[in-house]
Amino acid sequence: MPDAPATTQTLTDPLDPARAATHHATLDRLDDPPKAGDSLPPFWHQIYFWDPQPPGQLGPDGHPKTGIGLIPDLGLPQRMWAGGRLQFHAPLILGQTAEKTSSVETVTEKQGRTGRLGFVTLRHDIRQRGQLKITEHQDLVYREPPQSRTAIAPPQARTDETDAAEARFTPTQLFRYSALTFNGHRIHYDADYARDTEGYAGLVVHGPLLAQLLIHLAQAHLGPLKSFDFRATSALTVDEPATLCWHDDQTLWVRAPDGRQCMTATAT
Repeated sequence: MPDAPATTQTLTDPLDPARAATHHATLDRLDDPPKAGDSLPPFWHQIYFWDPQPPGQLGPDGHPKTGIGLIPDLGLPQRMWAGGRLQFHAPLILGQTAEKTSSVETVTEKQGRTGRLGFVTLRHDIRQRGQLKITEHQDLVYREPPQSRTAIAPPQARTDETDAAEARFTPTQLFRYSALTFNGHRIHYDADYARDTEGYAGLVVHGPLLAQLLIHLAQAHLGPLKSFDFRATSALTVDEPATLCWHDDQTLWVRAPDGRQCMTATAT
């Protein structure tokens, strides 16, 4: 019998500057990579605090099995990162050990338009030398297989942006981002699985990667961020260029080439 799901989990990480430099290269940034003693850019903590599991503890999608860690087993096999809410209290410092404490805040189930859904919200508190640096709420959705779901039309994105940037992706970049975040979800590197099992048109761009690029766009307009909230609304595949949009009301979104909305966000 598997152990009952834990209620909290604490991970520590030395915040190796070499990993941040690798992330800097993966994002194709033109500025200098951060070094030991520098502030870690917002949301870059996603590449730290790994919780590696052996193959026998993974599900068929590449994620850790539910029901043995923090996530309860809801009998729904497919997972999506639906969004999140972040508060940046103070910058993390590269090269200094940090501590991340995670807990399950809510678990709910409902019958949605696409079928049965399970919603899990995790809370992550990240501290360094006793000081709370980041509070993050991570919203996960668990779904039925595509053959059990009813397809619905994705929302259309706004076209009234006051600034925009184009982002293009490659399978290599998605693979590198998966490796840096220790994300085993096969939709990001196994095209056959993404199409045949989870029903996507091709390799899926990570929601957190899109959120990271929107955070960089928000920083360009606001400077240091106090908060960032985002919601994924439609999958973007690797062969689709994304338009990253900013409006002066401090809202952001990602628009696909066909005009559909892939993500919305707000920043302060």
